Parts: sequence; structure tokens; C-alpha cells
Amino acid sequence: MRLGVYVGSFNPVHKGHIKIINYLLDNNYLDKVLVIPTGSYWDKNNLIDIDDRINMLKMYENDKVIIDTVHNNLEYTYLIFRKLKEEYKKDILYLVMGADNIVDFNKWREYEELLDYNFAIVNRGDIDIRGYLNCLNKKDGYVIIDDLDIDISSTYVRECFKNKDYKDIDKYIDENVYLYIKKNNLDGLV
Repeated sequence: MRLGVYVGSFNPVHKGHIKIINYLLDNNYLDKVLVIPTGSYWDKNNLIDIDDRINMLKMYENDKVIIDTVHNNLEYTYLIFRKLKEEYKKDILYLVMGADNIVDFNKWREYEELLDYNFAIVNRGDIDIRGYLNCLNKKDGYVIIDDLDIDISSTYVRECFKNKDYKDIDKYIDENVYLYIKKNNLDGLV
């Protein structure tokens, strides 16, 4: 089985995240996707509580989308992949990421170890993904998704909440996520 591993803060989950997951599954790049919200991201501050982020992601869980509640406190992606390699011995693991991550990939902790896995990279902007992969000496074991337009970020969604600008919020997050944020008084945190 080809298992995509999508690690991120998902602070909050937005339609772009879900669009990526569905695209990879619907176009048979992957058989399943394991979504792993991080407990404490090394470069992120003011994260919504991990339980709330998991609850919002659980709204999308099905037989092909698994929301992980076990590996959330592993600080680095390579640690997550070490664990998953033990747990999913027969599966082919794919690191799912946006092209903006490949730009500084050589600064990731133990990035060389991650190069042994397959990548599913979603292009965002005019990033020369193949050029960066060549610099990393990754010649194969990757899929580049060029035809998926993602113009949403969690940062922008948080700004909408901060500015109480909800008029177009349904373009960026699903109604159930919006209602969860409001019901749990998280709009000051996102």
C-alpha cells in the first residue's frame, strides 16, 4: 500500500489541506493518507490545542484518510518516519508536502534520512522543485503535482478570525470547522 504521511500544524485545517489529500487519493497517487497534526512545532507559536486540531481533522476521517493521534508529540518529521517505518513495514511511505517546504529541506533535522522515502510534492507558485530535488541528489522516488491550485493558508484563515472578517470564510474552511472554532471559543487563538 502507498501511504501518504501528511505532517503539519493544521492550525486550523482548511480546504487546501483537504483538496491536497483528496487529489492524491482520487488520482491514485496514494492508497491512504495518514494526517499527523504536530503537538509542538519547533517554529510555530500560539497553536490551537492539539486535541482541538485533531477534532477538526476528524471531521474528514474515512477509510482512506486516517487522523493520527499517536505520533503528535514527536518533534521532527524524521522521528515520525522512523516510527512509521516500524509500524507499516509492508507499506511504501510518501512524505506529502507543499513545494515551499522543499526550498529549505536541507535545513530539516536529519533530512538525509528522509530522502530515502518517497515524496508527494504539491507545487505552490513558481518553485523549481526538480532543481531543489537535484541539489538534494534525489533522482527518483517522488511525484510532483503541478496541476493543483492551492491559494489558501492557515495564516490567512487566522488573520480572518483575528480581524473578524468572516464574509468569505466559507471559501477557506468548511462550515463545520468554522462552527467548531466558534463553539469552542477558539477564534481568538487561530
